[in-house]
Parts: sequence; structure tokens; C-alpha cells
Amino acid sequence: MQTQPQTAVPAAPSPALVRRATIGASIGSVVEWFDVALYGYLAVIIGEVFFHSEDPTSALLSSFAVFASAFIVRPLGGLFFGALGDRIGRKNTLAAVILTASLATFGIGLLPGFDTIGVAAPVLLVVLRLVQGFSAGGEMGGASAFVAEYAPKERRGYYVSFVEMGCIMGFLLGAATVLAMNLVFTEGQMHAWGWRIPFLVAAPLGIVGLYIRSRLEETPEFVALQNAGQVKKNPLKETVVHHWRAVLIVGAFALFQNVAIYIVLTYVPTHLTVSAGFSSLTGSLSAVITMAVLCAMIPVTGWLSDRVGRRPVLLSACVSSLILAVPMFLAMEIGNPTIAVLAHVVLGLSLSFFLGPVLAAANELFTTDVRYGGFSLGYNLSVSLFGGTAPFVVTLMIAQTGFTASPGVYIGIAAIVTGLVVFSVKESAPRIVAQQQ
Repeated sequence: MQTQPQTAVPAAPSPALVRRATIGASIGSVVEWFDVALYGYLAVIIGEVFFHSEDPTSALLSSFAVFASAFIVRPLGGLFFGALGDRIGRKNTLAAVILTASLATFGIGLLPGFDTIGVAAPVLLVVLRLVQGFSAGGEMGGASAFVAEYAPKERRGYYVSFVEMGCIMGFLLGAATVLAMNLVFTEGQMHAWGWRIPFLVAAPLGIVGLYIRSRLEETPEFVALQNAGQVKKNPLKETVVHHWRAVLIVGAFALFQNVAIYIVLTYVPTHLTVSAGFSSLTGSLSAVITMAVLCAMIPVTGWLSDRVGRRPVLLSACVSSLILAVPMFLAMEIGNPTIAVLAHVVLGLSLSFFLGPVLAAANELFTTDVRYGGFSLGYNLSVSLFGGTAPFVVTLMIAQTGFTASPGVYIGIAAIVTGLVVFSVKESAPRIVAQQQ
């Protein structure tokens, strides 16, 4: 993770401008990932509304298969928006990303179910999920690059961690919305029409996010690149030819990051309901508590990575997850809701040590001219293979083996692979690199 020299040196932005850029990018991520998270938290109901099946497990598997379908096009979205962001800038590209995602999410809220339009319902659901996935392919790379290019180098881990916190806050907002709906509406009302409400909320949230992002200024590093005439005409070719190793490393980082995120944050609430036998209220409450802890911890671990380095903090997450994942899923089976929620929180705490530093570490692999596209390519290829498929894979693992702690096994395998890559790369935190020279 050796920091590469920049071809153009920008003037340092003021602290107020850095805070404004960080808040703007992070709020946009909240909106984007609220849209993404809703489907996971309402997967059981969506399976029953859009798929004609007498078997609840088959309907749930179909629902998670559609969830995974959006990730098939994530690399294409990453290629498109990443190359666009490296050619025309981060600001306008990020505005287009949030607009596309919000429109697709709003469309899902309007979509008739299987009982109304038959097989056209799941087909149209897949189309809208593909649009969601395409737009999401440009979010993480763009938002994190935006903040990384504003932040002071010695505090980059701390500032960029707020983008990741924004993503989790989007998940948290989705989970809190579903929890509130479960408290207000009956089960029959939720299945009939209540589930549509949060999807329809995507429209006004998208307008807010678009307004915020449109008022941000382009990053100093990209402006300096433009002024120096060093913007690449074909940044994708430059990335593949000269930065392929960095792309692979980002993909390896994203392996554990997204397997853990999509199991811990989107699958576990369903797992607590379907496999552990708790109420949907317990599953939603557990998700809200876990994500609140995550949001509080991510800036702390991002700050810690500025002090002690990216590698030690990232490795601590991989090792702790390897040790704790299976025992925590077994604890969920005891039948005590308090223990189940605590086990969920422990998984979230372990994950927080990875989420704090990972975006800064990944951005430090690239130079400004290929940062958006390089990050997006590696990240989204990995997410499409391992992240979005995680709920489907672990549901299938449990169905085939009967071992309800199978999700912990999957997290452990991902932790081993990513941990080995983290161990093999060089430290990139500027404070630590300066001390080593």
C-alpha cells in the first residue's frame, strides 16, 4: 500500500472546506445506501409479493437471487462512472449516481406484485434492481475519492471513514424505517402496502442528496490535474495497464468487507427471524442497535489507523472475525433474544475495525488521474462476486447442510483471504510511512 506520488500538487483546502466536502459526500452516501439497504430488510415480504411459491424458503431464495442480480452490473457501473469521474470530475458524476439510484428505488415502490401482473412483476423488479446496481457501482469509489482528495494526508483515515459511516447510516436509516413500520402497521398491512412506503421515500431523499452534491466544489487534486493538462483521455486503459495490481488489492480488501457487511447488516435480521425463530421486530431492533454501534466506532477506527497504521487495524478485524464469527452465530441459536442481539453487536464491533481504515487504504493505492475508476473497478468486481451473493449463498448453505452457523464459516473464509493480502502489502498511512523513512 505504498502511496504513489501525485503528478500535480494542489493548494491545501481550508479546514471548513474539508468538513463541508466530507459532510456533503457522506450525506450523499446515506441516501444511496438507504436505497440499497431497503431491499435486504424487506426481503421476506418482497419474496412473497413478487414470487409465486408455496414454500417460504423458495420465495426467500428467489428474493435474495434478485438482490444478488443488482451486483452483476455493479462492475459495469463502476467502469462507466469511474471512467467518467476520472475524465470530467468527481462532483458531477456523483450527482448523476444518486439521481439514478433514487429513481430506480422509487420505481420499486410503485411496482405491482405477482398477483396483479403475474410474471411481469419479478421481471420488472429485476430490471429496476439492475438500474440500482449500475448506479451503486459509481458511489463508493467516487465518494471516498472525493473526501480523500480533500482531507489532510495525516488525517485521511479519519475523514474518509465518514464516507463508510454514511453508508452504514444509510443501512441504519433503512433498518430503523422498517422497525418503525413493524411497530405501527400490522403484518397484513405490511404485506399489502406498508412495505412500499420506504421505497417511495427515496424520491424526496434523492432530491435532497442531489441538491447537496450539486453545491459541492470539485476536489483540489482533480482541479490541479485539469489545470496541468494531465487528465487521462482513456483512464480505464491507464488503470488496466499500469495499475492492475492495485485493482486486485482493492478487490481483495472488498472481499471481506462486503461479505461481512451483507451478512452482518442485511442477512442477520432475516436469519434471526427465519432460522433462529425470533420475531421480525427482534431482527429489526438488533440491526438498528448493531449499526448504531458501527456508526459510532467507524470514525474511531479510522482515526486509529492514522495513528498506528492501516495494516494493524485492518488485520485486527480479520483475525477477530475469524475467531468470533461462528461462535456468535451459534449464540443466536440459544433462544434468548438479548444474547442474540449481543452476538450481532459483537460481529458489528469486529467489522468496524475494518470499515474505518479500508477506504483510505484503498484510495492510497492510486494516483489522482485513475483513482475513481481504479477503486471502482477492483471494488465492484469483488462485490459482484462475493458481496451481493452472500445472503443467497449462506441461505443455500444452511438449507443444504442444516448448519445454521454457516454464515460464520463464510465470514471466516473471507477474513482469511483478505487478511493474507493485507499482511502482504506495505503500510500507506502517511504518518507511519514518514516515521519509517
